[in-house]
Amino acid sequence: MSLEVMLPGGEAVPALGQGTWKMAETASRRAQEIEALRLGVELGMTLVDTAEMYGEGAAEELVAEALAGQRDRLFLVSKVYPHNASRQGVLQACERSLRRLKTDRLDLYLLHWRGGVPLEETVAGFEELRRAGKIRHWGVSNFDTEDMEELLAIPEGANCTTNQVLYNMSRRGPEFDLIPWMQEHQMPLMAYSPIEQGRLPRSQVLENIRKKHGASLFQIALAWLLRRPDVIAIPKASSVDHVRDNHRALEIQLDREDLEAIDSEFPPPRRKRPLEMI
Repeated sequence: MSLEVMLPGGEAVPALGQGTWKMAETASRRAQEIEALRLGVELGMTLVDTAEMYGEGAAEELVAEALAGQRDRLFLVSKVYPHNASRQGVLQACERSLRRLKTDRLDLYLLHWRGGVPLEETVAGFEELRRAGKIRHWGVSNFDTEDMEELLAIPEGANCTTNQVLYNMSRRGPEFDLIPWMQEHQMPLMAYSPIEQGRLPRSQVLENIRKKHGASLFQIALAWLLRRPDVIAIPKASSVDHVRDNHRALEIQLDREDLEAIDSEFPPPRRKRPLEMI
């Protein structure tokens, strides 16, 4: 089974992708991380997310090694540091990422979080990259609703494709206003740390749902996100077993009873909360 999410321009991408945060940091795990990324692509998890920040470029180099020869199968995402996000800085940072990734283009390039550079400069750089064919789409990360409103008010800001934020069962703040805002603008949300880096709170409610579906806690957490047609989840998996476990979440269909029980244990927000980051 595979699920897809539509980008604003009508392109379909996998709802379940692969993250790479904290990969390429331990030499003894490199081979298994490469094997995991390759298996994920074979299983259809062809959206691969990385960033120049991850290992200061080492994760991008790992992705290049793992996925050599498969570029046309991939939807490749990387991110630029805020301090590199001036108009000229973003052009130079993108070239460095392209070299590390051994590719001529990114499918999606994100501003990693908001810094001191005016958004107009960053957007101008993104648009120049897009016109040059260096990137196909651009977006942002860790932007709250007010940031998104400001972004769309500037020239060409409406070309933003997605916003990657911290969103999972235990961090539901975006549901109050950010996700409705993004739905209104037909922009999918990309959820990082969708299983809270493996530290989701244990509860009897989740244990009961897990047993009911013959699944793991993490699979239930991913299935909870994947039920939404407007959310892309990018869990990191450093082993082939973990990749297979994540992929099986696509087969789980949570019913109304499950969702109501989850809401009782992890209530949706009833007021605005500042956007969380990790």
